[in-house]
Amino acid sequence: MLWARIITLVVAFHLSVASSGDRAPEFIECVSTCTDLDCSQPFPISLRLTRWSCLDDCRYACMHQITDRDTQLGVRTQQYFGKWPFWRFSGMQEPASVLFSLLNFWAHAKGALQIRKKLSDSHPMKSYYLTWAVTSMNAWIWSSIFHTRDLPMTEKLDYFSAALAILYALYYTTIRLFHLYTPPQDNRCDSHRTLKHISQKVLAILFIFLYVAHVSYLTMLPRFDYTYNMIFNLALGLLHNVLWLIYALPSSMSIFQRFPARSRTYRPRFATKAAIIVIVTMAATSLEVLDFPPWVRVIDAHALWHLATAPLAVYWYKFLLNDALDASWREHKS
Repeated sequence: MLWARIITLVVAFHLSVASSGDRAPEFIECVSTCTDLDCSQPFPISLRLTRWSCLDDCRYACMHQITDRDTQLGVRTQQYFGKWPFWRFSGMQEPASVLFSLLNFWAHAKGALQIRKKLSDSHPMKSYYLTWAVTSMNAWIWSSIFHTRDLPMTEKLDYFSAALAILYALYYTTIRLFHLYTPPQDNRCDSHRTLKHISQKVLAILFIFLYVAHVSYLTMLPRFDYTYNMIFNLALGLLHNVLWLIYALPSSMSIFQRFPARSRTYRPRFATKAAIIVIVTMAATSLEVLDFPPWVRVIDAHALWHLATAPLAVYWYKFLLNDALDASWREHKS
């Protein structure tokens, strides 16, 4: 679900700064001693494949050494470099978040398959929904890679792919709710179809320019602007959610026509699903707000958040299909 990626970016902003654990003198001394003594030993292949350096491995070992001691003394667990101490698995820094990111990938892949099977190729929204599914799958793949190894490059690719999915979600939402798609059967004159195509092209150019400008700005800066990145994605995500909440308004409060072939007051029952999914997803952010040290150093609030978003994505695709299969689409001849 879209909001999942937005909250991930917001949390990443708060985790981008140094933490008390890695600033502690005992940690710094432990890492220094470790690199002096243990850097001549060969690395397991899993660590070499995931690009762990000797310094990284020493930081990992010292982090858990201090955490073991703090646990025995009843001292609160500290964060290191913006992250809780996790037990790695096959070189993966946060194996639970990797697994749940892949679960989100599966949810979007399943949604894409349903769209491909159940929507006719002539449906005006089919290509938009499939493209969004692909951008979302790409985003969750990079999320899993980022949680496998938090490196400057994997961080940027995670952020940029997430921004692309968020931006495209707003794009297809605008196309759908303002009826900028070309109807499958348009009996009007060529000028009407031309106007539709021009509107689509202008909107696409605008969104492409916005994305290129966003990535260029963050790439050219000497230091990644986490604050700007957070505001950019939050603004787009909030606009996306507001549009779908407007779609779900009661018939008496309808602001725009949901389907051109019907009156403004036409509101199918499934319209409520859009509001429910958006509200539940936003409510689930409490998992991020109420952050806590990972259980047995494996599962934290962030990982649980990723786990919660996968079924929400499944339900969102079901809603999109309900909307796309409404009889009003077949009645829309112009």
